[in-house]
Amino acid sequence: MRKLLTVGLIWLLGGLAMAQAQTQESQYRAGVHYVKLPAVAPTQEPDKIEVAELFWYGCGHCFSFEPIVSEWKKTLPEDVNFRPVPAFFGGTWDTHGQLFYTLESMNQLDEAHAAVFQAIHNQGNRLANPDAMVKLLSQYGIDEDEFRKTWSSAGVSLKMNQAKRLAKAYRASGVPTLIVNGKYRIEGGMAGSFEEMLKIAEYLVDQERS
Repeated sequence: MRKLLTVGLIWLLGGLAMAQAQTQESQYRAGVHYVKLPAVAPTQEPDKIEVAELFWYGCGHCFSFEPIVSEWKKTLPEDVNFRPVPAFFGGTWDTHGQLFYTLESMNQLDEAHAAVFQAIHNQGNRLANPDAMVKLLSQYGIDEDEFRKTWSSAGVSLKMNQAKRLAKAYRASGVPTLIVNGKYRIEGGMAGSFEEMLKIAEYLVDQERS
């Protein structure tokens, strides 16, 4: 009798696990909650599963998403690489994308990334040109000469061109957008909320891992 109960318990738990997996699988579907890209986009670290965030400093939704995704990426396992990618859709979008890659090249993103968002959305500073940027960034100890030199560097120009090609590969038309391993695009309108975007990303990461 005890052996039968043990077998029955194992069967029940196995059935529940399978049902849970099937429920999760049916919960998120391509074409409904995310889009499968027709061609795989390049990733930064091929030996890891990448979650890229396409964003724009001037986007109010990206500003609201930033603290949420910032905390979320701290929980990611070692085999997952989070990669912010500025969107280059022309005008100020390109200017802010150049600002991002200038800060990245100077290893100043940890200090200045959130400050740029705050300046644009809470202080009304559009940061539309390098002069306005230098004025803000000097408060964080960022050297003006180094900033201007990096701003005009070939390295930053190369990163900008790579990001432009990525945006085309992602086939994204808005931000914030998440791209999982260069294969799947998650948009806020399809997901329904920022939190759901991250849950779908976690689901797709698990799919890639398996």
